[in-house]
Amino acid sequence: MITRRQTMIATAGLAAAAALPPGSTAEAAAPKRGERLPAVYRFALGELEVTLVHDGHARRPLDANYVRNAPLEEVRAALVEAFQPADAVLSPFTTVVVNTGAELVAIDAGNGDLGAPGTGLWRANLAAAGYRPDEIDVVIVSHFHGDHINGIRLKDGTPGFPNARLLVPEAEWAFWMDDGQMSRAPEAMQGAFRNVRRVFGPEAQKVERFSGERELVSGVTAVPAFGHTPGHHAFRLASGGQSLLVLSDAATKPELFVRRPDWQVMFDMDGPRAAETRKRLLDMLATERTMVAGYHFPFPAVGYIAREGSGYRFVPAFWT
Repeated sequence: MITRRQTMIATAGLAAAAALPPGSTAEAAAPKRGERLPAVYRFALGELEVTLVHDGHARRPLDANYVRNAPLEEVRAALVEAFQPADAVLSPFTTVVVNTGAELVAIDAGNGDLGAPGTGLWRANLAAAGYRPDEIDVVIVSHFHGDHINGIRLKDGTPGFPNARLLVPEAEWAFWMDDGQMSRAPEAMQGAFRNVRRVFGPEAQKVERFSGERELVSGVTAVPAFGHTPGHHAFRLASGGQSLLVLSDAATKPELFVRRPDWQVMFDMDGPRAAETRKRLLDMLATERTMVAGYHFPFPAVGYIAREGSGYRFVPAFWT
């Protein structure tokens, strides 16, 4: 039953609407804000302070080459199942910054000012996190793809981290800085070789190289994870009995390559080896229930890996 009070409220609303000028609509007192908000997420891992710093996302058309060993229709179906476009791939970028108490360490450097539209937010978000690039003491690189290294040297040649030591994988350096490898590479890879030289060439004598599983700085250990590129590494953060695996690109888009770890993304330089590495790391994460951070995972890009059917699924960490 409609009460007298409800009738009065409805009548008042109609009267207010009728009082508006013809063709006008009611608007909120506050205007809409179209700008992006800072995207950072921070938590403690034992004595380490971990900050996830977002660098935006890129959108690329989906074609049959994106997953080289799966039918396009299956890939489309997997994206639709994950509530994403069936005709495009959305790729976020999120780096890990670790304050060890003694040093401020960046693991990978983002797109700098050379990325696709929608990227290049890293420096603004680092500022929102309370840090400046000149406060970074160490930059550790997982591999030499441009979206991981371009922040080291900006488009005008300016060093992105003027006071930082640069630590890179030995096998990655050996491949990408080798003139013979470059001369034999297909045309599609020539730009990547030239970019590596642009980024590292001016400071080649300062670059420190590492190999094998070893602690690089206090609480940060390199973990070989070859396949995506010849020297690709993941990194284990450990302190106070807690640990986190920075997966780098061992598994990129989780809606596809965590759920179906046999699938090989077009950027995997050695597809079978990359799939083998991916399954090994995902199995370890699921068994040990270790926290994981993924460079191309949805922001804040940190959570856990659970087994599901013949694959796995990414479970986002509870935001605190």
